[in-house]
Amino acid sequence: MAYVDGFLLPVPKRNVQAYRRIAQKAGRIWRDHGALEYRECAGDDLNVKGMGVTFPRRMKLKPGETVFFSWIVYKSWAHRDRVNAKVMKDPRMAKMMDDPKAMPFDGKRMAYGGFKVLVDL
Repeated sequence: MAYVDGFLLPVPKRNVQAYRRIAQKAGRIWRDHGALEYRECAGDDLNVKGMGVTFPRRMKLKPGETVFFSWIVYKSWAHRDRVNAKVMKDPRMAKMMDDPKAMPFDGKRMAYGGFKVLVDL
């Protein structure tokens, strides 16, 4: 069964295009090393009423921020570990991570986890 890495990430709205450029580069790296899917989704309809806790509230968004909901799909947990090991050794990734202050988001506020797929329709 497939395995998914999932992310929630607050991004200042003024940095969305810069984040998109980085995400496109990162997505190519993950796909080059075997990831099955790479998705980065920008918040659009985030203030839904009556559906539990909204993403902005859960992420404690600051004024002028939006949230990205992102995921990477792998064949299995073991495949994920192999792909991620290759990604972390890729010089393109190292170049992107050279200057953490140049990143268009605060990585300390990112939420991340690995997930087993239970339903795949």
